[in-house]
Amino acid sequence: MVAVSARVLFVGGLGRSGSTLLELILAQHPDVCAVGEVVHLWERALGGDERCGCGERFTACDFWQRVGEHAFGGWSAVDRAEVLALKDAVDRTRHIPRLARAELPAAQLDEVRRYADLYTRIYAAAMAVTGARLVVDSSKHASTAFALRWADDLDLRVLHLVRDSRAVAYSWAKQVRRPEVVDAEAYMPTFSPFTVSKLWTAQNAAFHLLATRAPVVRLRYEDFTADPRGTVARLRRFAGLPDDPEALRVLDPSPAPLRRAHSIAGNPLRFNAGPLRVRQDDAWRTALPSRSRVVVSAATLPLRLRYGYVGLGRPGSTEAP
Repeated sequence: MVAVSARVLFVGGLGRSGSTLLELILAQHPDVCAVGEVVHLWERALGGDERCGCGERFTACDFWQRVGEHAFGGWSAVDRAEVLALKDAVDRTRHIPRLARAELPAAQLDEVRRYADLYTRIYAAAMAVTGARLVVDSSKHASTAFALRWADDLDLRVLHLVRDSRAVAYSWAKQVRRPEVVDAEAYMPTFSPFTVSKLWTAQNAAFHLLATRAPVVRLRYEDFTADPRGTVARLRRFAGLPDDPEALRVLDPSPAPLRRAHSIAGNPLRFNAGPLRVRQDDAWRTALPSRSRVVVSAATLPLRLRYGYVGLGRPGSTEAP
């Protein structure tokens, strides 16, 4: 078992909100280790031997094999079926009301902590292998974050990443290939505008509840793209890292060669070898069908108002929960 205390910045929210880009930018400094969406490791990496963000399959990636050795004495020691059963019992949106309680019955607490301990071991092992001071996990699922708040020996910081629901709906309607799948042609799921509206509202509302239980900072994707340097500096401070001009060098007009992250799952952007470009990406304003726009606008109106997506919006790139 790994004895090192772990510090993690957990990126939460609904997918297609820019988490992969933000994670990769943060990981360009050696004191940050980005591991992608660890919540999918059990199915996609251990089960499917999919490609890591470095380009190698999980079983051929030296980083992940060393992490498995540090954390568990090797991945062969992990009972995947047992982990998946534990995940189903703990890490589901329907369990959030229970995970949000101030106290849990002893049997439930033991179950949640056994599940959270799996992640803590992985985070601590990643720090030990790389020498990083912070691990970024972009799993995004609110239920995972709620489970992690019960972990022993975990310094949990949560970034609640929000993007305009209409932009998210437009992105989830597109068919996107999953290049990490080697032996078949696989695509990310697509969702209807109404389904996206429900998911967007549920996930974001859950992080408002989590903010009453754990350290959470909120960031709008649109504000990140408007001020990437300021955003990176503020997030490093939130995560307990020192200011360092080297952390911003990736945003220079002529950046240093990109450091590939050993990320599990996420946007195909993580396989790009070229420079990271931060841009607004507002194609949805003209490409999202009018009917879809009306459905999403109406269904997500309360939180769009709260986040400043109605009218002129609110200044500032982060806001307190």
